[in-house]
Amino acid sequence: MPKYLFFSGKGGVGKTSMACTTAVYYADQGKKTLIVTTDPASNLADVFEQEIGHKITPITGMSNLFAMEIDPDRATEEYKERSLAPLRDLFDADILKVADEQLSGPCTVEMASFDKFIDLLGTDDYEVIIFDTAPTGHTLRLLELPVDWSRHIEASAQGSGQTCMGPVSLIQESKLKYDEAIAKLRDSGQTEFLFVMQPAQVSLTETERSVAELAEMGIKTTTVIVNGLIPETEAVNQYFHARYEAQQHYLELAHQAFPNVELKTMELFPAELKGLARFRASGRRLFGSTSQAFLPDLLFPALGKQKMIFFAGKGGVGKTTLACLTAVYTAVMGYKTLLLTTDPAAHTGQILDVPVTDTISQVEGLTNLYAVKIDQKTVTEEYKEAILSEARTKYEQDTVAAMAEELDSPCTEEMAAFQKFIDHTLNSEFDITVFDTAPTGHTLRLLELPMDWSSQIEFKAGAGTGVSAGERAQQARFQAAIERLRDPELTTFAFVMYPEKTPIIEAYRAGQELAGIGIKTNLAVANQLIPAEAATTPFFRSRREMQLGYLEEIRERFPQAYLLEMPLAVKDVQGRHFLWEMARQVLG
Repeated sequence: MPKYLFFSGKGGVGKTSMACTTAVYYADQGKKTLIVTTDPASNLADVFEQEIGHKITPITGMSNLFAMEIDPDRATEEYKERSLAPLRDLFDADILKVADEQLSGPCTVEMASFDKFIDLLGTDDYEVIIFDTAPTGHTLRLLELPVDWSRHIEASAQGSGQTCMGPVSLIQESKLKYDEAIAKLRDSGQTEFLFVMQPAQVSLTETERSVAELAEMGIKTTTVIVNGLIPETEAVNQYFHARYEAQQHYLELAHQAFPNVELKTMELFPAELKGLARFRASGRRLFGSTSQAFLPDLLFPALGKQKMIFFAGKGGVGKTTLACLTAVYTAVMGYKTLLLTTDPAAHTGQILDVPVTDTISQVEGLTNLYAVKIDQKTVTEEYKEAILSEARTKYEQDTVAAMAEELDSPCTEEMAAFQKFIDHTLNSEFDITVFDTAPTGHTLRLLELPMDWSSQIEFKAGAGTGVSAGERAQQARFQAAIERLRDPELTTFAFVMYPEKTPIIEAYRAGQELAGIGIKTNLAVANQLIPAEAATTPFFRSRREMQLGYLEEIRERFPQAYLLEMPLAVKDVQGRHFLWEMARQVLG
């Protein structure tokens, strides 16, 4: 993936829309991304619907996206101040006045914006920097400047020693920056140039000329985006059909004009491209998907490693069904799988049509599938007995009795279930462990506990109150569990939801809370979707349209997650055979 992306083209062709679409796409992939406009008539603030200006500004609603609008006047003042600052302690006011006058010409304005651009090419603060440039002529001039100034400084150094920006000695160090910039612009491994054009003759001609001029500078154009195409389905009257035919003609000419360049197309949207939701929608058209995830990577372990898959969400959305279906699928695919439920009201046994107890046991008829439930009462008694058994070997009977009394508390129940959860998290016996969790709040508490307990032990150590060897061993277990939960290669975290407002909002809030402790949501399941072929009445067509609208909301709220669409089953999901048939239908 290139570090620098330049969007150029004739004015009004949609450069900013495509640049913003790309910036949101990369930020959603987890890349720290900066979008910068070098256009004096910038509208970045308009399309992101927030103030930006001549400073790097976080984009509201995104953790990885930042934006900046280079202001030529502000850039000029900053450039002059940087140039004059070293002189203030060396020269008197008259000489400084002469230097200031030399820096007050039109040359300085151009140079200042250019210098800001060069500085951004040299920063290591971002993984991707996207330049939304001014119309083509201005952009070509900007790209020519490093070459021109490098040559000018070199020639002046051998001649008069003067440039329009002052003595060569004052700007000689800039030559190295310019030479480095030239190398980056010409390196297609670091820099990608994208031209946006409309399917029209004037736009095509200008794009051809600009691509040729870049080639003369040693810069390769990698992509041409033909923007604003009328969808074929909308060319229904004589006027728009004629427009559609003309656009298709110019699209074919673009294919002929740029045989060695990737050609992408973008159809017209029914509304203006503004805001993150619209940019994500255009990203799905431009890139095919906003999700970096590949479903087999989320379900199957990497070679030599184990995988944990958590299904969470609001009560009643189908977590248990999805957990059972996934476990059957991975077992049939050859992976030794443990299906584990942490839900006190679990019904995994009912769905699998086999008894599931608090002892790990093989599921009848499936060689690789095992199942178990964490029974609160059983694990609590086991936990208490383990502590008291050790205490009996060390302490008097009165002390053991006091400990037993202290263990009769709700805290003990939570800790017992938590310790059992940690045991299964660190278990290396199974290739895959599928967790069917309790409703959202209970699950969040369970996942936050390793962090809470580890922090408590660390606090105790810092306070000088002493930490036992047993506590240190516990902390090591907690830390190992935390690392596993945070590693997306080892852990897939999935939220199951109906395509309705309340389950989506609850899942989104829980996902944000998990992100705060470093756990990524990388799978979103939209459950009980009405199939298109079943929506044959006005009532169910309306229900399906509503669901499709909420699918878009799920994509917007979980942009980095793979979206799995589960159809509404024709009957109750029960039995291993039916689970396998559904898994084949949905998972492949």
